[in-house]
Amino acid sequence: MTTEVLRYTAFSDDPAGGNPAGVVLDAAGLDEAAMLEIAAGLGYSETAFLTAPPEGLDGAEGRAFTVRYFSPKAEVPFCGHATVATAVALGERIGPGELVLATRAGTVPVSVTREGEGLRATLTSVEPHTEALDPADLAEALAALDWPAADLDPAFPPRIAYAGARHLVLGAATRARLADLSYDFARLEALMRRLDLITVQLVHRAGPAEFHVRNPFPVGGVVEDPATGAAAAAFGAYARELGLVPADAVLTLHQGADMGRPGLLTVELRSGDPRVRVGGAGTRIA
Repeated sequence: MTTEVLRYTAFSDDPAGGNPAGVVLDAAGLDEAAMLEIAAGLGYSETAFLTAPPEGLDGAEGRAFTVRYFSPKAEVPFCGHATVATAVALGERIGPGELVLATRAGTVPVSVTREGEGLRATLTSVEPHTEALDPADLAEALAALDWPAADLDPAFPPRIAYAGARHLVLGAATRARLADLSYDFARLEALMRRLDLITVQLVHRAGPAEFHVRNPFPVGGVVEDPATGAAAAAFGAYARELGLVPADAVLTLHQGADMGRPGLLTVELRSGDPRVRVGGAGTRIA
């Protein structure tokens, strides 16, 4: 059997920007070992594998699916950029509209709309939360990153934030600090595995609703993720919970420029709804 593996980028309308993802629209004949082998061979931070929806999942016929996400090293519970990539791929084939995805983290609705000549996808996260970080774990994270504590932005208390996957959020006091990323891969990976983290979300505030972000991803076998939708959702929940942004807000996250793959993520917060919406463009990579 030949498995068709599509290549899409998310959070950019330029194939050379954003975060590339693999997309397998029909993974019915694949077991976990085969999925991991495909993801490792492709080498992107994640590849999404679609199968039939579980019984009882809401969603229009032909627009509901089960999806699993694999990095080159392991399965992850949720991946935002691969969700956007998958939704754009589906939108090209079955048209814009509403999708419903059953993930290991929970049910994720996705809206696909036309944007100029391309498509845009917006996912709605599962219910998020944040938790405190032990000071010893913060010290170990900073040591692995080779960041002095003085380089942290005191307005951004270190926290673990979740909106489908767990991410450590650290604020960088300056854009220069964020741009200078050279870390101990093995040491950070060990800490992240112990704390069950998917990425570290490094953030610098550029304006009231504008942020630059970077995401080391050693547990996935990738030095850095170019655009991280799950972390963007977690960060939106973190920023709202700590009062850094209003309860109703639209945030712009710039990611990937330091890697030469600029992407743009939109994070929408709605008063009265704890979930976070993350959207962006996507396009096929030839």
